[in-house]
Amino acid sequence: MPVSWLILIVLAIALVGYMAGRMRIAGFHGAERPHSLPNYYGWNVAMKAMVPAFLLLVVWLIVQPFVVNSTVSAQLGEGAVPEGASMGLVMSDVRRVAEGLDAAVAQGLMSPEQVTDLRTEFSNVRERIAAAGVALGSNVTAPVLAAAQTWRKMNNTGTLMMSAVVLGLALAGAGWGLAQTKRAFRARNTVESGVRILLLSAASIAILTTIGIMLSLIGNTIHFFRIYPAADFFGSFTWSPSFGGGSQLGIWPLLWGTFYISIIALVVAVPIGLFAAVYLSEYAGPKFRAWAKPMLEVLAGIPTIVYGLFALLTVGPLLLSVFGRDGLGWMQAGTAVMTAGLVMGIMLIPFVSSLSDDIINAVPQSLRDGSYGLGATKSETIKQVILPAALPGIVGAILLAASRAIGETMIVVLGAGAAARLSLNPFDAMTTVTAKIVSQLTGDADFASPEALVAFALGMTLFVMTLGLNVFALYIVRKYREQYE
Repeated sequence: MPVSWLILIVLAIALVGYMAGRMRIAGFHGAERPHSLPNYYGWNVAMKAMVPAFLLLVVWLIVQPFVVNSTVSAQLGEGAVPEGASMGLVMSDVRRVAEGLDAAVAQGLMSPEQVTDLRTEFSNVRERIAAAGVALGSNVTAPVLAAAQTWRKMNNTGTLMMSAVVLGLALAGAGWGLAQTKRAFRARNTVESGVRILLLSAASIAILTTIGIMLSLIGNTIHFFRIYPAADFFGSFTWSPSFGGGSQLGIWPLLWGTFYISIIALVVAVPIGLFAAVYLSEYAGPKFRAWAKPMLEVLAGIPTIVYGLFALLTVGPLLLSVFGRDGLGWMQAGTAVMTAGLVMGIMLIPFVSSLSDDIINAVPQSLRDGSYGLGATKSETIKQVILPAALPGIVGAILLAASRAIGETMIVVLGAGAAARLSLNPFDAMTTVTAKIVSQLTGDADFASPEALVAFALGMTLFVMTLGLNVFALYIVRKYREQYE
């Protein structure tokens, strides 16, 4: 049964349970009133039907692939891995063959009995899988075919068992909730406690997600440093990956490009964003502010790929016409650090202006009135009272914008080029850590090679950098934050 159907059936059971719970408590007659309103009894039944079933469904969907992977990998053994390949690539072939068998059965090209009784002499397996619309990169060998059969059988059996257990648990939960539906049952307390646990779980997702990201990055980074020395990664100034061997994977050219582009972006975004925030909060009238601030924040909703195309098609040729061979001769191509920095700065303007505007508006009006009462002008009040009071928050906004700039990818890919070099010329093409993570993981890369695993080391370095900036921003805001009544 498809997972979407299973979810709909569980929701239907919960809806029927909700209505049955309400009707059951409303059917009691007598002088003694129920402890809670009828809605709480209905929600008690619905929650007991939904929550355990959905929790089991999520856990099953997470655990089943690991069990199937480990079982099929053990069946294949190391002897099924061709020379120069890895178990991951062989498992990819197994999954594609299993998907092709399912597609062939669904389209009537093969019967379920043929799939179950396949033998290695069944010569047209590849042709029928291809006819079903599934492309295979290599011939279907006997071990891969047998592993695909096992993969398909285990997945189908696991899905059938999951459907039965989840539906049974939903029905059992609904029955339990209906059995509890009595006058003396404190349904409101039970429902509110359940909602509190759900809210706590939702709040914990961010923490658990961060921990999961860290564990994933740390594990693969350690694997990379076992293959490639950490001293060469952090001590080399050359980035020259080669999947044939002999790679030089020094991180410093990538870090230099990341910081260079981010600095140019902040030089563009911070003055414009800060001046815009000061004008909107202190000088603009209510009518102008009502449409100017939303229009400014529209920039934050534009996809980064659009900014990248803007850099590639407009800003790059414009800079090339001024600083290229026909102009000052400093620029060789439209893709350069300056191109990506300018466009990224435009993208960061809403981050700086919106956060700074909120921080400036949080400064109490009494400080402004006191400054005006002492004879200060509006500009003197802004420079000597408002900005110093809002400075910690503004610094935090700038640091958050910097972390956003460091993690940008599409603008860099389309606007800055792909050259990893150490250069002070802002009109040279460079690249960043994020762009190289994308390039190293693009294609059918062997994840056992250091050229692919280096992406995780780069990601871990970037994660530590952005985490440090965010922690520093929070420290600045909390340490120097002014408390107003």
